[in-house]
Amino acid sequence: MSRYTVQITNGTTTDEEGTIGYDRPLRTFFLQALPDPETDECALWLGAFLEEYPTLESIIGAARARGYEVRGLTREMMLAMLKEAGPRHPPSLGERLGIVL
Repeated sequence: MSRYTVQITNGTTTDEEGTIGYDRPLRTFFLQALPDPETDECALWLGAFLEEYPTLESIIGAARARGYEVRGLTREMMLAMLKEAGPRHPPSLGERLGIVL
């Protein structure tokens, strides 16, 4: 799993410690930002389900559709995540047995 720190903004609020990355077991990109100081629950949390966002473009588009912008994503970060997401991975044992949907 890769994790990179980026800036996430929705026009009124900015999180300088937002997280973007690729979750290899779930085969999805993920994005987390704006944690609540009391509950630690994120206002933005995308990519928590199997193959939910299979491309970097799809997760950036989903964030934009919700009014968020991702800033500070460098070329090196993108290439590293794309390399990790690279070749398709076969289903896990749990998926093959029907335990993981």
